[in-house]
Amino acid sequence: MKKYLIYVVVLVIGIVLGWILFGKTSNKDEQHNHSETGDSKQLWTCSMHPQIMQPEPGDCPICGMDLIPAEAGADGLSADQFKLTTNAMALANIQTTVVGNGLVEGNNTNLSGKIVENEEANAVQVSYFSGRIERLNVSFTGEEVRKGQLLATIYSPELYAAQQELITATSLKASQPELYKAVRNKLKLWKLSEAQINQIESTGKVKENLPVYATVSGTVTEKLVEQGDYIKSGQPLLKIANLNTVWANFDVYENQINHFKKGQDVTLSTNAYPNKEFKGKVDFIDPILNTKTRTVTLRVVLNNKNGELKPGMFVAAKVDAIKRGGNDVLKVPSSAVLWTGERSVVYLKANPNEPVFEMREVTLGSRVGDYYEVVEGLSSGDEIVTHGTFTVDASAQLQGKKSMMNKEGGKTMTGHEGHTMTEGEGHDMSNMVEKLDFSTTVEQSFYGVIDAYIELKDAFVKSDAPLAATKSALFRKALENMPVSQREQTHNYWSMLHKISMGINEDADLEHQRKQFQLLSSKLIEMVKSFNKVNHKLFVQYCPMAGNNEGAFWLSKEEQILNPYFGDAMLKCGSVKQVIE
Repeated sequence: MKKYLIYVVVLVIGIVLGWILFGKTSNKDEQHNHSETGDSKQLWTCSMHPQIMQPEPGDCPICGMDLIPAEAGADGLSADQFKLTTNAMALANIQTTVVGNGLVEGNNTNLSGKIVENEEANAVQVSYFSGRIERLNVSFTGEEVRKGQLLATIYSPELYAAQQELITATSLKASQPELYKAVRNKLKLWKLSEAQINQIESTGKVKENLPVYATVSGTVTEKLVEQGDYIKSGQPLLKIANLNTVWANFDVYENQINHFKKGQDVTLSTNAYPNKEFKGKVDFIDPILNTKTRTVTLRVVLNNKNGELKPGMFVAAKVDAIKRGGNDVLKVPSSAVLWTGERSVVYLKANPNEPVFEMREVTLGSRVGDYYEVVEGLSSGDEIVTHGTFTVDASAQLQGKKSMMNKEGGKTMTGHEGHTMTEGEGHDMSNMVEKLDFSTTVEQSFYGVIDAYIELKDAFVKSDAPLAATKSALFRKALENMPVSQREQTHNYWSMLHKISMGINEDADLEHQRKQFQLLSSKLIEMVKSFNKVNHKLFVQYCPMAGNNEGAFWLSKEEQILNPYFGDAMLKCGSVKQVIE
């Protein structure tokens, strides 16, 4: 019994010592493990494809490599934030600005317009009797005439007969005074003066040709007849404009209308007199909006006694914005705003000490000069990207974050839910986007846009950055040739393509341009795949090495692979994934 008792005591002492030595450590480990799994979410990514983010370990859906713990948690970035390298910041020349409240009233709105004749001072010289023009004394358009000047002489059979009636009525003046007065009044209605009528009456001779005198002074802007023409009573002979005052007409976009009112002071300049300014006031704002251009006409009356301003001249104007009653508004440079047609977005620098960014949707007010009023979405003191915005947006899309064209995030430019299309997946692109319905007129208008895109693609094949910038501008011009009514039927694709192409011109760096071209190609392919008909067979081509080995698509009219993302460096890299007949 004593022996067994010793064994029991030794066993108890061993258990107690084991608990003392190892129990607390295990408890701590358990608590530590619990805090790791319960309090924080560990994400897993691929070392070759960092855009992949999975909630648990496994294989990369693109390359099949084992996923590793993501370092995003260590950087303290939220799901919507992303980080750019110092090198990328420098290459794209990304600049930021801290926004703050400021009075909009100090800003000038710049307008472009044209000098036109003052319609209120215009006159049409007409003939008050019918006949044949025997002599026309005005030789050319632009000739100055004075009131009372002889313009033409006219032979008029009816006026010849009326003169004979006057001579006859003169002899009956005493016996039939009413007849005499009626004949004289008839000649007065044909604008013969008292002196002319008295001369006919006193001489008793009929004049074959009667003169037409100018009723106003001014400049002849149009000759409506020629010598020898037969004219009717009331027919216009000349258009005469008084250019002592002229109008300057400007187009004002509908989002600028509330910045103008009648009586505002306007300062104008013209290329004809680069060192001279002209002053005027807003005289009229058209109450009817032009539905084609989405503008109204604003008119300024200008003194032109020296004749310096010629109708047809282009002029620029600066107009102080209307005061807002002292209310402060937040304003941002227009270069900071990306617009999709429905949404306006800016990129916020989330960390003042690190190149960490996130997309922020904003609600815009009016545009004043080079600034937009921000109604909602930003606060005073926020730091936003003002130069290189398209590059930042491209990085957001490449990393699967929220971006201009991807409201929810989690998608890359060419695929779905956290991964880019692999080479194998590229064979079946039918599920990439929902098929949209475009009208036949929209599709036909886009034929020219597609042709302009092909020329842009060829510039990248040549690795020619200046040529790409030129072709990008021509691509936008092809878009702008579309009627406004058709642009509204493109489900915002028109505005997205227009904005992205501007990103190509934002920076002359070829790498930057190709990133924007990748975005442009992605959206255009999405759109064209929904067309019922195209005017030329198109090949959807794919390079798995483009976009930092994430892969990228482009359109071509040729089956032969000519890679726009690498040019001569890897000209033949790629394959045809789909043919659009």
